[in-house]
Amino acid sequence: MTNRRFLFVLGSSRSEGNTELLAREAAEQLPADAEQEWISLAEHPLPDFEDLRHDSDHVRPTEGNAALLLDATLAATDIVIASPLYWYTLSAHTKRYLDHWSGWLRTPGLDFKPSLAGRTLWGVATLAHEEAVVADPLIDALHHSAAYMGMRFGGVLLGNGSKPGDVLRDTEALARAKTFFAREAPFARFPYETE
Repeated sequence: MTNRRFLFVLGSSRSEGNTELLAREAAEQLPADAEQEWISLAEHPLPDFEDLRHDSDHVRPTEGNAALLLDATLAATDIVIASPLYWYTLSAHTKRYLDHWSGWLRTPGLDFKPSLAGRTLWGVATLAHEEAVVADPLIDALHHSAAYMGMRFGGVLLGNGSKPGDVLRDTEALARAKTFFAREAPFARFPYETE
C-alpha cells in the first residue's frame, strides 16, 4: 500500500459522530506511509449544485470549499465516503459533494472521470437499525457511482450506533475495521454488466 493517499470525506452533520469514529478506527490500521486527509463537509459546506450541462460549461473552482474538495479528490488514490445512514441513504452533505462530481465531469480540461478511473472508492456508515439490509440504498449509491466512474469499490464498513460513541460498543464493526482497508478492491461493475 505504498504511495497511497486516502481522502476521508466526512458527511455527518455532527463532528466526531459514530461514522467518523468508525472511520478513524479503520484508518488507524493503514500503514504509516499512507497519507490521510480528512475533510468535514459540515465544516466545508458546498453550495447547492447547479446543473449547467445544457446551458453552459462548468468552470473549474479556484477558491473556497469547492476548490478544496476538487483538489483533494483529484489528489487521492482512495476516496472514503464516511456518511451516516440518513433516511436510508447518504447524508445531504455527502449527496451534494457527489452532485458536484457531475459538474466536475463537465469542466473543460479537468478530465475528472479519466483521473478517477482505477482509483478506489470506499464507504463507512453507521446506522441506528439492527438489520444492515436497510443500508442497501447507501451502498448501491456508492457502488454505482464507482462503476460509472470506472473506479474500484472497496465496499462499505457498517457499524451500529445512535447516541455519540455508541459505535465503539459495536465489537463486530470494530473487528471489521481492523482489516477493512487491507484487501484489494475489485473494479465496480453495474449489476447488468458481465465480467
